[in-house]
Amino acid sequence: MFYNIIFKHCVVFLIVPACSFSYNKGPRRAFSHIMRQLITAAAVLLLTALTTYAANVKISGRVIDNEDKPVEFATVRVANTAIGTNTNLKGNYELSVAEKDTIEMVFSCVGFKTVQHKLVNPKGELTLNVRLYPMDIDLKEFEVIGFRNNVNGMQTFDTDAFKLSPDVSGGSVEAMITTMPGVNSNNEMSSQYSVRGGTFDENSVYINGMEVYRPQLIRSGQQEGMSIINPDMVGNLKFSTGGFPARYSDKMSSALDITYREPEALEGALTLSLMGASAAFGQNSGKFSQLHGVRYKRNNSLLATQDTKGEYDPTFFDYQTNMTFKPNDHWSINLMGNISLNHFNFTPADRETTFGTSQDAKNFKVYFDGAEKDKFETYFGVLTANYQLNKAHKFQIGLGGYLSNELVSYDISGEYWLDQAGTTGEGAVGGELGVGKYMEHSRNRLKSSVVQVNLRGQSRVKINNFTYGIGYQRQNFRDRTKEWEWRDSAGYSLPHLPDALHLIYNLSSKQDVHINRVSAFVEDAIYITTDKAYLTLNAGVRMSYNDFNREFLVSPRVNLSLSPTGMNNWIFRFGTGMYYQSPYYKEYRRTVTDPLGNSTIELNHNIKSPLSVQAILGADFTFRAMNRPFKLTGEVYYKNMSRLISYEYDNLKIVYSGQNDSKGYVMGLDLKLYGQFVEGSDSWLSFSLMKTQQTIDGKKVPMPSDQRYSVSLYFTDYLPRFPRLRFNLRGVVADGLTVTPPHTSRAVSYFRAPAYKRLDIGISWQFIGSPDQKPITRKFWRSFKNLTLALDVFNLLDITNVSSYYWVTDVNNIQYGVPNYLTRRQFNVRLAMEF
Repeated sequence: MFYNIIFKHCVVFLIVPACSFSYNKGPRRAFSHIMRQLITAAAVLLLTALTTYAANVKISGRVIDNEDKPVEFATVRVANTAIGTNTNLKGNYELSVAEKDTIEMVFSCVGFKTVQHKLVNPKGELTLNVRLYPMDIDLKEFEVIGFRNNVNGMQTFDTDAFKLSPDVSGGSVEAMITTMPGVNSNNEMSSQYSVRGGTFDENSVYINGMEVYRPQLIRSGQQEGMSIINPDMVGNLKFSTGGFPARYSDKMSSALDITYREPEALEGALTLSLMGASAAFGQNSGKFSQLHGVRYKRNNSLLATQDTKGEYDPTFFDYQTNMTFKPNDHWSINLMGNISLNHFNFTPADRETTFGTSQDAKNFKVYFDGAEKDKFETYFGVLTANYQLNKAHKFQIGLGGYLSNELVSYDISGEYWLDQAGTTGEGAVGGELGVGKYMEHSRNRLKSSVVQVNLRGQSRVKINNFTYGIGYQRQNFRDRTKEWEWRDSAGYSLPHLPDALHLIYNLSSKQDVHINRVSAFVEDAIYITTDKAYLTLNAGVRMSYNDFNREFLVSPRVNLSLSPTGMNNWIFRFGTGMYYQSPYYKEYRRTVTDPLGNSTIELNHNIKSPLSVQAILGADFTFRAMNRPFKLTGEVYYKNMSRLISYEYDNLKIVYSGQNDSKGYVMGLDLKLYGQFVEGSDSWLSFSLMKTQQTIDGKKVPMPSDQRYSVSLYFTDYLPRFPRLRFNLRGVVADGLTVTPPHTSRAVSYFRAPAYKRLDIGISWQFIGSPDQKPITRKFWRSFKNLTLALDVFNLLDITNVSSYYWVTDVNNIQYGVPNYLTRRQFNVRLAMEF
């Protein structure tokens, strides 16, 4: 830098004037003028050197957008000066400024809102990371209102929306997803969800490019604890209810792609509530960033609202970290880790459930003895190295490991009475329908591990944007299952045999399985702009091989979106493809029962992956109403499915038949209205219609996940005079699932459970961070970015929703389904802080 200054001043003050003067005035006067110029130049150089080597402030950092992607060639300058620079391809910048009492930095880029930062008494080296947000542009002919479009089959969501969501999980990603059209969940204590008629196992979930898996032995939401996704760490979220591209694994229903964020600077967050706590800490020095999150949950007060009373002792703990090191503009290394320890201990005391109709009411009373102790431990880690060769080519190699240790252990006995409940007073009718005892025993252990190695790349060649990759998985399972149930009804053991004592149900399994999988994919995204329309085409193919069942799969997938130039507020979409459901472990299990009624598990090596041929047609329409932006989205879809593995739900437990014994179809309509129902706050209303059908043993019946309709609402509001006071509402009304008695095929008998109806509300007051916030004068409160106090009311209408059924059989082999109700009304207080 100093030599450049010398050269510049020599040219300006010496050579150019001297040559010009000597040419016009002669040698003597030229020499005299040159001497004066030398003195002047020496003075200038001395002054410049002193200025250059005076105390400077080195400012560096990174500029990203609202999706945590780097902003290239953004302008970074010092206000009211000519000092400035531009960000590189990674969004990084660096410049030096002479020390001042206050330095005002200005960050700007075309299409983004300008951001200004004031640095008070800056010294030494400083890191200043900035986030630029897209600019809403109002033009004469059309308006860009910032809606996120469904591109390549994936929809991007605002990660801040679910932080204030009133849900039992504490603002989880899955709770927000279940308000989307085509997505259903009939259990508020679980993070599992069903998409367009699929099972929980048909949804792929990725964190930082690696696929994660759900526990296999969970039977109910009270065991599950917390989702593996930490909402405090989510930076970018993409979700698809169908028609997702070839980069995502062989799952038939949906794809959820989570990328954890990098903190902008030193930051922290703390949330305290009556049901637990969470904390997050982040730091960024430019080359190295780290983000840590800790969560702790105890929802025993919520569980106590259920019919079964006793001593609930759940303990759910989770720690996650996301660290990134960037040695230069080409390389970045990321490490993401997760430790999840979920323990559920329960000592039941008694239970009383009233069910039926007003004219045929029944009462079920149980006294318990025994206890349940469950353990679900998960360890997950991802190490990735990213290399950007140039603006057109970048590559990634990733190594991931997933380990789970699951134990379900209980010995519970009970004595029950099933009575016909009548009206009180004269003429009351009642009677004993059944009385008996039962004992349940379980020692189920499952240890599973998955090691993944992936190599991916992205290349841009003219209008083609290629994404490709190859991956290897090693899956290991160690299954030790031993469970049985004994029942005594009216003094008779069931099944009633005169010469022996038998269990009504018993199951055992001892399996050690090792599976190798290889997969590869390639897809091409083309973006074409003509005078007629803007066109986006994504076409790809995915191939995979599984050595357990020696199956090779080829899955082609295509997505097309079209926006006519004369209809700028319309986007039309079409997607189709062949989607397989590659078995994980439970799908391989097949129950074999001997003549004495003893059941064992064997693995079916001949099982094939179910196939779903899908077609999706959709459209987005953006418009203004009440001078506010809105977006209406609609999709119709059809899935033709073959080689299905039939299954049944037992609460959250999925029991597979272990063989390809069914075929069927799913079709439906999804609608979503998104916009500012209240000015300045986003809300949406979703509506879905669906029909499922499968053929089992020659009979056509609905699938277990059949929900004919669902309506969900997420609504936010505030008082214009008090913008700090906000109101959030989350409501769901969904059709009930179809249910069968235990160990009974739905080809023989099934019925539909009552509809799931739930309304959760939250009221919050934002002390710090609201739009009308006045300048904070006290030094202590200046470090707070946000301070919010919230009151949540779960299940505001106190509706008794059914999660599953407990089946009572009398000596005449008549079965009664006693509903297991979910949680009732519950209050929660939250205090959220961001630093």
